[in-house]
Amino acid sequence: MRVLLIGANGYLGRFVADRLLADPAVQLTALGRGDDADVRFDLATGSPGALTRFLDAVHPQVVVNCAGATRGGARELTRHNTVAVATVCEALRRSGCGARLVQIGCGAEYGPSQPGSSTAEDAVPRPGGPYGVSKLAATELVLGSGLDAVVLRVFSPAGPGTPAGSPLGRLAEAMRRAMQSGDGELKLGGLGAQRDFVDVRDVARAVHAASLSAAQGVINIGSGRAVRLRAAAAILARVAGYGGALHELDGPPGPLRATIGHPRHDPDHPAPVAYPYPDGCGSWQQADVRTARDRLGWRPRINLEESLADIWMEAACRI
Repeated sequence: MRVLLIGANGYLGRFVADRLLADPAVQLTALGRGDDADVRFDLATGSPGALTRFLDAVHPQVVVNCAGATRGGARELTRHNTVAVATVCEALRRSGCGARLVQIGCGAEYGPSQPGSSTAEDAVPRPGGPYGVSKLAATELVLGSGLDAVVLRVFSPAGPGTPAGSPLGRLAEAMRRAMQSGDGELKLGGLGAQRDFVDVRDVARAVHAASLSAAQGVINIGSGRAVRLRAAAAILARVAGYGGALHELDGPPGPLRATIGHPRHDPDHPAPVAYPYPDGCGSWQQADVRTARDRLGWRPRINLEESLADIWMEAACRI
């Protein structure tokens, strides 16, 4: 099976590439903006015609799109998450390769949900920020393209390679700094948000399964269980061997901020900075993952403790 992977150097794309390369039946070609891609191409600026010519030359049977941006202004997010997908869809329509498209969406497309509920694929999307809007627009483009296509709505990916600027990455960095400086007290704020964390390697397994399946439409990829960031911090402290006290600062559940030790107000130790939770999904999000089980034969295998242990392993290497 010839597979074209777009965005192989990204957070999700690296693990998808590893998973596909482990399948001896897959012949993988990586397309991206980096020098180490098999073919250099920028979806945000490249033309559909140029991509069509490449598709006709390589003739893939499956195209997996892991490319995109998670941060930036509305214009940048639209360019990388929506315009780029429009380019892929138009190129596939023009091409004679007839490839199946596996598009990586996100749980942020749904927006805030009722605490205690599980969000199924038939929920009406109401994204709470420009990131979710840009990804939802991409999903609608894929679904309306007439292509053989499936969109995997990935909820909150975790595990090795987790970006340092993500909520779990910031938790690990705050703990690393506390242990490095010998602080016996770690003060954290904004730990009330609850998210459905799914290991990035399980996401890669879902992409592999979707590539081999005939499933179309939208399929949620998550653990099916919401976890409070406060609980994730406690697990992280246990796997890191941090024996200090965890104290939650007062404040709304949305932002996440961290102070190591007692608050200081000098140039070397500035006051904590508030960071909004980036997905615009409010205080609760939990996926209904029955469709992935029924249509892809997929279930998550890696628990959050293992994912956090791998996040900590990478953070600890910076000590």
